[in-house]
Amino acid sequence: MDSGALRLGKMNVQIQSKPDKQFDGERQFDGGRSLAGCRVHLVGIGGCGMSAAARFLLDSGSVVSGSDMKAFAGAGALVEAGATVHLFHDAQHLRDDVDLVVRSAAVPDSNPELVAATCKGKRVINYAELLGELTAKKTSVCIAGTHGKSTTTALTAYMMRVGGLEPSHVVGAESEQIGGSSGVGAGEHLVVESCEFDRSFLHLHPTSAAILNVEADHLDCFDDIDDIVEAFGSFVKRVPKSGLLVLNFEDDLSLRLAGAANCRVQTFGFTPGADWRATDLRADKGSFVFTLLHDGQVFTDCRVKLAGRYNLSNALAAAALAHDAGAEMNAIIEAMATFEGVERRMTCRGTWKGATVVDDYAHHPTEIKVTLDAVRCRYAPKRMWVVFQPHQASRTHQLMEGFGRAFSDADVVLVPDIFSVRDSDEDRSRTDSAQLVERLNHAGVDSRYMPSFEDVWAHLDNHVSDGDCVVTMGAGDVWKVADSLVNRV
Repeated sequence: MDSGALRLGKMNVQIQSKPDKQFDGERQFDGGRSLAGCRVHLVGIGGCGMSAAARFLLDSGSVVSGSDMKAFAGAGALVEAGATVHLFHDAQHLRDDVDLVVRSAAVPDSNPELVAATCKGKRVINYAELLGELTAKKTSVCIAGTHGKSTTTALTAYMMRVGGLEPSHVVGAESEQIGGSSGVGAGEHLVVESCEFDRSFLHLHPTSAAILNVEADHLDCFDDIDDIVEAFGSFVKRVPKSGLLVLNFEDDLSLRLAGAANCRVQTFGFTPGADWRATDLRADKGSFVFTLLHDGQVFTDCRVKLAGRYNLSNALAAAALAHDAGAEMNAIIEAMATFEGVERRMTCRGTWKGATVVDDYAHHPTEIKVTLDAVRCRYAPKRMWVVFQPHQASRTHQLMEGFGRAFSDADVVLVPDIFSVRDSDEDRSRTDSAQLVERLNHAGVDSRYMPSFEDVWAHLDNHVSDGDCVVTMGAGDVWKVADSLVNRV
C-alpha cells in the first residue's frame, strides 16, 4: 500500500489504483453486460471471499473499487492489480458511474455506501449473488462441506491446471501455486468454494459439486442439524442431470444426500464400496503414501504432501472432480504429491526460541482435533502450545461441549478474548473466553485465559523452549501472534 493519498480530515484513506486494465473476454453480468469495463464497487472488500472476487473481477477486465473498515492483508496486491481501495466507509467512495455494488454479508444496511447506492438507484447484490452470476456463465465446479472447502477447492483447481485445463477459480484462502485466492484462466471451468453460511451456496449454479462432510455449524443462521442437511439437500438439487455429485463415503450425513441428487453420484473414502478409495495407507511424518483404487484401476505409491488423514480424504474428492472435468490420472497423482496447501491451513511460519510456529484457521471442534493430531504427527514436539482465539460468541456457546473434547492433543491451551463480528449483545453477554477455559480445564486440558495478545506473548516468552511447537488457531486475527513470534529476535 505504497501509493496512497491520506484524507485524515474525514478519517478516510484512499489507495489509488493504477490505470484501468484492458480485457478482451466475453464474461458477462446479469445476462448481458460484459465484465470487461464494468465498474464494480465492493463494500467490505477486505474479507477473504470479497477480496478473491475483487481479484477475479480485475482479471476479467472490470474496473474495481472497494472499501473496508480496516487495513487488510492483500490490499496492496489488489491495488497493484488495478483496484482503488478505501479504508473506512464513506458515501463519497461510491462514484456516480458505478454499475454494480457488491456487499459483504457482514455489512449492515445502514452502511453509508449502501445508503448512497440505494439513493442513486444502483444495483446492489451480496457476495453470494455475485458468485451465482459468475457460476452461471461457466462450467462450474463447486466444493461444499462444513470443513475442508478452501484446501479442496484450491487442490481441485491445481489438479486441473496440472492437467492442462486452465480453470478459473475463487477460493476463500491464498494459494501461490494457483496464483492466489482467485484467477481467470482460459479454460471453460470455474472452481468455486461454496459456503453454506446463510445458505449462500443456494445462489450458485454447479455443473459438478462435492460435499466433503456435513456437521453442525453456523447455528446462528440454521435451526439445527436437520435444517443444515435440508440446505445441503437443496444445494445438491442444483446440480443438473448431466452433472456429477461427489460424496464422502465415510460421512453418514453427506452420503444421505445421494437421495436428493438428480445426477450421477460418485463417492470417496477409505472403505470398500467407495468409487475413489485410498487403501494400504503408510504414514510418513503426518503425510500418507497409499494405493488409489478407481474404476477397476490400481495406482500404487500415490502420495499426498499435506499432513493429516482428512487431507487425504479431501484429495480424493478433488481427484473425482478434476477427473470428471477432463484431467488425466497421471496429472491428478502428480498434483496430489506436489500441492503445498493454502495459507493459514497448518502453515509453518518459522521458528522462535527453537520452537516451531504453526498457524491454522481451525475454529470448529472437529477441525481443531484433526489439525492438532496432524501437527503432532508431523513435528513430534516436546510440548504443544495452542493459542486458540474463539470465533463468535454464539459458536462458542453452541459448540462448547465439543470444544471441551477438541484439545486433547495439546499440552497447554492459551485462550484470548473471543473474536466477535456478527454477535448480538445477548450473545456476548452469554459466553466469554473465561467460560471456555473453565470447560477445558474441567475436561483435563491445561488451559489459561489470557485476554490480550500481549498477555499471550508474555506467557509464551517465559515458558516456551527448544523443541516445542506453538500453534495459533482461529478464524480471527490470531495469526498476529504467530507473526510477532517469528519476527522477534
